[in-house]
This record gives sequence, C-alpha cells and structure tokens, in this order.
Amino acid sequence: MSSLTELRYPTPAELLRSARALAAHRPGLCVVRQVGVSRGGRPLHLLSVGHAARAVLVVAGAHANEPSGGPALLAVAERVLLERDLRSDVSWHFLLCADPDGASLHVTPAPRSLYDYHRGFFRPAAPEQPEWAPATLPPGRLPPETRALTGVIDELRPYLQVTLHGTDLGGSWVQLTRDVPGLAEPFAKSAAQLHIPVETGASDAVGWPASGPGVHVMPEPGARAAYPSMPDDARSSTWFHVHRYGGLTAVVEVPMWASDLVDDPAPHPAPDRAMRRLADRLLRDTLEVERVLAQARPRLAGADGPLLRAAQWALELVPGLAADWTRTPPADGTMAYIGSVDAFGRRLPLRAAAMLLRVLRETDARGPGAQRLDHLVSTWSDAFATRFRARWVPLEHQIEHQSRTILAAALHARDGAGGG
Repeated sequence: MSSLTELRYPTPAELLRSARALAAHRPGLCVVRQVGVSRGGRPLHLLSVGHAARAVLVVAGAHANEPSGGPALLAVAERVLLERDLRSDVSWHFLLCADPDGASLHVTPAPRSLYDYHRGFFRPAAPEQPEWAPATLPPGRLPPETRALTGVIDELRPYLQVTLHGTDLGGSWVQLTRDVPGLAEPFAKSAAQLHIPVETGASDAVGWPASGPGVHVMPEPGARAAYPSMPDDARSSTWFHVHRYGGLTAVVEVPMWASDLVDDPAPHPAPDRAMRRLADRLLRDTLEVERVLAQARPRLAGADGPLLRAAQWALELVPGLAADWTRTPPADGTMAYIGSVDAFGRRLPLRAAAMLLRVLRETDARGPGAQRLDHLVSTWSDAFATRFRARWVPLEHQIEHQSRTILAAALHARDGAGGG
C-alpha cells in the first residue's frame, strides 16, 4: 500500500499515491486534500486521519535534501490507522511535502556515498524555505508554501507540530520550542536500539537547555544567539506559529550516515584552538568556491535560478559565521560539539560547490570551473566521510526512529497540551 518496502526515498508523487491509497482503503477515516500551491504551481497535499478536535500536525519535506521525513510520515499514518488508541482522542494530519519545488531539484533517491548525495544536492536559500521564510522576509512577501503551512496550523490549531528533518552525516537530535517532559527517554532508547548515535552537542542548538541527551529546548526570547551573524531566528519561523494556539513544535533530526564521533561528552583538550582551526578551514574552502564562481560569472549572465541563488547564499554566510566561531570562547567545549561544528564547517562550502557545479554543468560543462568543482565535491565528500567514519544508516532504521519519536512526542505532549 505504501512505498516503505522499497529501500530508497520515495518521490513526492509516490508519497501522494500512497496517501491516496490509504484514503481509498479507509475512506471513513482518511482524506487527502490540497491545501496550497507552490511558487512553481505544484500542489501541496494534506493527509488527515481521524476526526478528533485535538490535532497533531506532521510536516515532511521542509528541506529538500532531507528526504527521510516522507516515508516516516507514511509509516506513522499507517500505524495510526491500525491502532485505534492512537486516534481515539487525537486526529492526525500529514503535510506530505512542504516544498515540492525544492524536492523536484534535489535528486538523491538512493545515495551510495556522500559524493553521490552531493551530485544531486539542492537546498534553497533561507528566504525560499517554507519554515524559515518568516525569519528573513516581511509578512507581505512570504512564499505561498509558507502561507499554506501557516494556514493549516491556523485551521487545525494542533497541540503538537512535528517537523521531520535530517542530516547528511552525524547523529540524531530533537529541537523543541517548549519542553516535553518524558520524551528524552524513549528517544534515547530508540536511537540505541537502532544503532543511531545521539548528537549531544548539535551546533544547531548550541547553548540551549537540554531535557536529556540530544533533546534541546529553544531558549526564551531575548537569549543571546550563539551565532549572532546568522540571519534567521527560529523564534520567527513557522515552528513558533503553533504557540498562538497553545501548541509546540518538535523538530526531529535523523542522519543518513551515522558518526559515533558526535555523541562524545568528554571535554575537548583545546576547544578555542580547534574553533580557530575550523574557522580558518571554512574560510579557505569557501575561497576555493568563490574563485570558481568569479571566473565563471561572465558566462552566467542572466542566470538567476534557485541553484545559483542557494549557492551564493551559502557562501555569503561564511565570513560572519567564521567570525562567530572565533569571537568568544565556545559555548560548549565538548568533543561532541567541536565535532558538530567541524561537520557544519565542511557542509557549507561543499554544498555551495555542489550546487554551483550543477549550474556550470548546464551552462559551461566543459570549462575548467566545472572540472575544478567536481574535484572539490569529490575530494571534500570523501574527506568528510573518512574524518567522521561514516556508516550508512539503513533506510528502514531512519524511518523507524523518526516514527517512534513522532509517536512518543505526541503521547508525552498530549497531557500538557493547551491547544486544540
């Protein structure tokens, strides 16, 4: 009935077919409806299961390069249909893909290596991301995908929104806009059973309070940002839109490739020196990509597609971020945190190079720039995998861990929910 038996990431079209099959199988309980249209004219679909007023909203595909959310969402929908207790007093709603335009540009159905993953890489600039656009754009300029998502939240008033994210290489962690007591234990148990490391020092959540290993609670408004140069603020994102109805958001991250280096709580012997070294490498690698872009720019006249915009946006983040890393002592001096920053610093220039390479393949495929970028993407991907001793997380484990965490979050947030 679903794509879950196929050991690859399903496309948005396959997700929709599976959702419609569920609705056809249980028409009294399930419905699939269109809730919006993307900038590119692609429909956004919502699968709803159950009729209770109290609601959980699960969002997949907010980031095109994080594809495990779609099949995890379907797995939860199927389980909710099978287990009456899960829907006795809660209705479940699943936004199948929040960014179908982005999904059409990220091409990695079954990656065999980090290089393979990056050959088809796409992640839009923050103003074009459905969840992050409100943190970077005024209300009148929000993209239709964002308006569709907030419209669903306004309609459902969920006590819990779960948005499914992922990382290319690392561990699993959860970000909460409000604490969910009791969630840390089932989260950690699931990760251990499936041999997925818990990313205890995730750079995305540096300085945030933790309710358990890998479970981070966003600080109160006004708290100092660990990376002041970053242009987006999670508290302005769609994650906090549910708060106006008494709800909260859980962001569940799961890796494609795991590294056991990201859950080491031991103190780093020289965190300040390590951060300076990582900042220097980030600037050096970024300069390599910027040189290629500068040489190719005369042949890119008039080119302003999403791949080029995203590559330029990633490059523009680097100077401020490198300065953030060296301006003050690190907020977390553990081996896990330094490892997470190391991974973050490798991603930005690698992703920019990968997306710029795709642009040049379309406009200047035989030029030296494309050859140079292909070498960088290949070399940096291999170095990333080697440095972190990458091991593939079986797709069924990625799906199972996200599914378990969704259900645990819904259970533990339900008693304290004020919305719905």
